[in-house]
Amino acid sequence: MVPQKVETHEERGRNVIYIGIPVRDERHTIGPLLWRIRELLYGEQREFHLIVVDDASTDGTQDLLEKYTRVLPMTLVHNEACRGYAATLEQLIREASAKSGYPKRDALVTMQADFSDPPECVPEMLRRFEGGADLVSIAPLTAMSRPRRWTRIGASLVSRGIRVAEEPCDPYGSLRLYRLFTLCRSLAEQGDEGPLLTQKGWAANAELLLRVLPHTRRGEVIDPPPERLRRYRDSRFRPGPQLRTLLRARRDPALRAAAARARDTAAS
Repeated sequence: MVPQKVETHEERGRNVIYIGIPVRDERHTIGPLLWRIRELLYGEQREFHLIVVDDASTDGTQDLLEKYTRVLPMTLVHNEACRGYAATLEQLIREASAKSGYPKRDALVTMQADFSDPPECVPEMLRRFEGGADLVSIAPLTAMSRPRRWTRIGASLVSRGIRVAEEPCDPYGSLRLYRLFTLCRSLAEQGDEGPLLTQKGWAANAELLLRVLPHTRRGEVIDPPPERLRRYRDSRFRPGPQLRTLLRARRDPALRAAAARARDTAAS
């Protein structure tokens, strides 16, 4: 009896959704999050692949994640030394770009590992993506992980003239869906001159938004779900250091140039 050939995602003609999660000392949260993503996407019969970058965790996170690679469609990358959020986010982007054979058809969803980004948003983000959106962001509401006033402080980093859609988005939010083509174009544009992301903390998310906007034909913004935010551990947010990071980013010439280009693209 001749065994049946197993079709790949590409042969089936279906898009692949990559879920990128940067992790550092998240042993108590990453397992429930991965299982919740599985529940949501299996329930909607989505083709997905998890990409998790463990940024030198010291609490046993890596050992826990190794077990999940055996039961989930998942790639695990481990950093021996802590590289920081921006470098870890860029690792996720490059890993997804390398894996995808059809960047115009596939997408990358980025999120935090501690449930501060609600995974329940992902199905609606995918519906917007399949409806033609290249970029799907979340509205800056108080139900999200950070106090609204801290989103407003430093909001001048992303000019008022730059919007993902008619509705304002949170420029510093980590929960976003990107059509992989926009990320591949951003990487190609940067070339070998240096890293794609140079800012730290929230500013790296704003920088990534500015990098992809010139390659985005259509963006949409959705509201987060109304249910109460889960908390599996205390927040690591520290307003003082984050605000200093945003103020440094505001003065960065490269980021100011990216903002100017995004404004010109939006105006054209």
